[in-house]
This record gives sequence, structure tokens and C-alpha cells, in this order.
Amino acid sequence: MEWFTEWLTHWYEELDWFAFLSIPVFTGVIGWAINWSGLVMLFAPVQFKGITVPGMRELATILPRKAQEVPGVLQGGIGWQGIVPARAAKMGSIAVDKAIAKLGTPAEFYQQLEPDQIAEHIVRVFRPEIPELVDQVMQAEHPRLWRDLPPAVKQGVYTRVQAQVPNVVGRVTTEIGVHIDQLLDPKIMVIDHFRKNPALVVRIFRDFGQKELDLMVRFGFIFGFLLGIPVAVIDSIAHTWWLLPLLGVVVGWITNALGMWLIFEPPEPKKIFGITWHGLFLQRQSEAAEVYAQIIADDVITLERIGDFLLDGPRGDRTRQMLAAALRPAIDQAAGPARAAIKVVMGGERFDNIRESVAQEAVGRTLTPFKDAEFSARQAEKIRVLIATRTKELPPRDFVDMMRSAIKEDEWMLYAHGAIMGAAGGFLHLAIFGTQGG
Repeated sequence: MEWFTEWLTHWYEELDWFAFLSIPVFTGVIGWAINWSGLVMLFAPVQFKGITVPGMRELATILPRKAQEVPGVLQGGIGWQGIVPARAAKMGSIAVDKAIAKLGTPAEFYQQLEPDQIAEHIVRVFRPEIPELVDQVMQAEHPRLWRDLPPAVKQGVYTRVQAQVPNVVGRVTTEIGVHIDQLLDPKIMVIDHFRKNPALVVRIFRDFGQKELDLMVRFGFIFGFLLGIPVAVIDSIAHTWWLLPLLGVVVGWITNALGMWLIFEPPEPKKIFGITWHGLFLQRQSEAAEVYAQIIADDVITLERIGDFLLDGPRGDRTRQMLAAALRPAIDQAAGPARAAIKVVMGGERFDNIRESVAQEAVGRTLTPFKDAEFSARQAEKIRVLIATRTKELPPRDFVDMMRSAIKEDEWMLYAHGAIMGAAGGFLHLAIFGTQGG
């Protein structure tokens, strides 16, 4: 051991303490900068910023899979788009698979919206439109007959149709409830909305986990500083110029990896070396669930968007057919005792055409109240309560996956960015202080 003591004494006496101590400070600052700029890369810009390169799209098909994942490459561009907005559709898919699908079925969401209240709202909005609807159809199908009818007869038609509205609307909302699992696909609805609104996905991350993200940046300095101590020791012993940039790569990579681990792992409290560790994100699952539920209820799964999806989504034709079938009997009843005589005067085919036209025209108006923003906002509270309750009950691993899975495959870009900045920091320190002992 004597030789080691002599060597240690010699090392201590020859050590350039200023250069030595500057290394942990350097790596600490670099660690902070890595995590700060990593967050910028994660969220900005919301839309792709860059240039289109001729032939890049074709070249991208033969590049390694990891290179293809860089935003813009497969579209033939060189530039950048935030990882989160670039993966907005993917996050929507994972959010449904990992969380929203477990929060409740479409039928459960629909029941939370209280169909009876929806029906009452539709009746209030739809009933005053009946005269206009009947006039529009009759003037198109049989203008002369409708023009020649006495006002009292027309009013009788209006009254009978309006009298049918509550029963018809009740039948409509019941039919929607019975078939909602076939008519409404939350996955398609969420994916499409996220894809069209990448800024919303950024907002979810920001509002949902901003405290942890800020803490990750601050810990970047701590991790960088601590990792810089062994780097300073190795550098002071080796006296090799390329060692500091190489170790900077390691420090940069590990700093980012530790930051992500600190937020998300472990999902449940675990003792490591006698210390209880628990992912920062998981420690306030209840609070985060409230934030997440508010965003989903206000912007993603709303009554207004459900109405849009039911009528104009990929299964809209089926919805319209179902609603028309529910409305047709009401047209027959609206004709009243004169139904047989009217069919003789008009002809059976013409009467059927009128009945079908009224039914088809009424379909859109029946669900138009779904798109009433004020009414939708009142119903959103019920969705928020359901989502918040179920999110709080999610197993910790599913709760983490809801946020992290969308970016997990792309985390290597953040780590690579950390490694590049670590190497740059090593070269910068080398340029300022040179090699220790060199």
C-alpha cells in the first residue's frame, strides 16, 4: 500500500485544483442545459419547421428505423417538430388503449350524460323548428297541394307533428343508448382530434406534469455535478485530451436517462439501499387525474364532439339510418285520420317520399342540440367526474403508461441529444482549461 500512498500524495500535490473543480461545475451546468433543451425538443415547435429536400422521401425508406423516427424524415424534410406533437395521433391511440378504454365504455359515458336531460334539451330546441321543417319538405315534394291547403289544416299538421316530438326524441335517445357501442368509437374520435390538434397534446403534458418536468430540469444540474466528480478524477489521472469529450457523452446520456427515471420510476414505492423511491409523477396521481380529466372533458370527449362523430364520423350513415327509422312512424301519426285520404290524393309513392324526406331532414336537426356549446359545457362536468374517478383508480403502471408510452420509443433522441451536448461540453472545457497535467 505504500506505493499507493506515495502515488496519491504525488497526485494531490500536482493536481490543478481549479481545473479539477471546474469539471463538476461544468457538467452540472451542461446537465441543466441538457434537460432544459430536452424539454424544448419535447414540445416545440408544434408544427414541423424545416426544409424539403429533393429525394429525401425516397432516401428515408432505406434509412435505419431509428432515423426514420426523426420528425420530418419520412415526409422528405430536414428540420424538427416537437416529439410530443409529432406523435399526437400515437398518443391518442395509446391514451385510449392504456387509459380511456379502461375508464369506461361508450355506454357508460353516454349514461353519465343523462339521456333524459339530453332528450328534454332536444325537445326544447327541435319543437319550434317543426313548422319550418314541414314547410320545407312539402314545398319540395308537393308545392301545389301544400299551397292550397287551408291554414287551419296546415296548423293541424304542425300541431300533430309537434305533439309527437317528445316520444320521437325519447325513442331517438334510447336507440342511441342501445347502439352506442356500435355507433361511437372513442379511439377513432380521440386519435382524430389529437392528430388535428397537436397543441392540445402538448397542453396535456404541460398541465398534467409541469411540476415534474420543471423538477427534472433542476435535477439535471445535480446529476451532472455528481457525475462530474468521477469524470474529474479520471481526467486528472489519464491526462488524455479525448477522454473528457468521451466521458461527456456518457454524462449527457445518463443525465437525461436519470431525469426520465426520476419522474416515472418506480411506479410504486420501492426501497433501494434503504431509501424509499417513488416516481415523482406517481406521487400526485390524484391531483394529476383531476387536471387530465378536466382537459379530456373540456376538449376531447364532449357532448358536442360526440354529436359530430355520431352524424359525421365514419359510422354516421348508420346513425342517420337508425334515426330515420325511429322518426318514420311519427310522420304517419302526424297525418292523423286523413292519412288514407292523403295517400289517395298524393299517391302512395309520393306520400312515402314525403315521409322519408321529413325523416331524413329531421335526423340532422334532432342531433343539432348535441352541438350546443353551452349545453355541452354543462354536461362536461359529468364526464370530468367519471374520468377523474376512474383515473385515480388506475394501477400506477397504467397511469405512467398513459403519459410515457407515446414518447418512450423516441426517448433515444433525447438521450442522443444529451450525449452530443455532453461531448460539446467536454470539448469546451478542454478548450478553456486544456488537459489536466498536460
